[in-house]
Amino acid sequence: MVRRITSSPLTLIGLVIVLIIIVCALFAPLIATHSPTEVNLQSKLEAPSTSHYFGTDEVGRDIFSRIVYGTRISLRIGLLVVLIAFPIGTILGAIAGYFGGGVDQIIMRITDVFLSFPGIILAMSIAAALGPSIENVMLALAATWWPWYTRIVRSSVLSIKNAEFIEASRALGANPFRILFKEIIPNSIGPATIQASLDLGFVILAAAGLSFIGLGAQPPSPEWGAMLSNSREILRDAWWAATFPGLAILLTVLGFNLVGDGLNDVLDPKQR
Repeated sequence: MVRRITSSPLTLIGLVIVLIIIVCALFAPLIATHSPTEVNLQSKLEAPSTSHYFGTDEVGRDIFSRIVYGTRISLRIGLLVVLIAFPIGTILGAIAGYFGGGVDQIIMRITDVFLSFPGIILAMSIAAALGPSIENVMLALAATWWPWYTRIVRSSVLSIKNAEFIEASRALGANPFRILFKEIIPNSIGPATIQASLDLGFVILAAAGLSFIGLGAQPPSPEWGAMLSNSREILRDAWWAATFPGLAILLTVLGFNLVGDGLNDVLDPKQR
């Protein structure tokens, strides 16, 4: 498995990007050169230099330090949203696929209701109703993300629920829920796991978008989407204020997508 992952140059690039992001999040106080929220009006809108690697923003805050600390916020959002949505979607999808009948109809019709709305619009509506904050953005994104895992897992369960090893468990008198959690789910979450690795980047992108329109992180939080939003009015005078947060989002999404593609090559039997 490791050999297959490391044999792909693009996957290696993705792993390096993700590793850099994780290191920045873990060791932000050691990597950052300034406080991410310290205001210094005498240094406002300074161009990138040896004292401020990525320049400063409209109130003199060091952009490099804010991006480094922003990795903590972005990773926290991505991981928590996936960790909330993935188990919910997996369990519901497994129950729907294994038991079928009325249970399947109820779960999948609820799933279809959520999927009938554009995800970002539904997340915006939920976040606006709950109020602008990072925590509410995470809840809004988790509420819109779980249906995808439900459909993926249900499809996988339908393809294996009558397999010989499942029939053998039934013949031995195993409880249906024991079969579900011991046999069905472990053997059907592979495609959903691949999707989850891809979704980490997309969740971070969606959260940045919600912060950009004022529904997510609030000042002076060093969240990348909020940094982009704050830099709109000074873009002509200070290109660096928007460029570096935008590059941080771009590289993060790219890194997780490349890692997800690498996992797909390893875990998907059709790719072997």
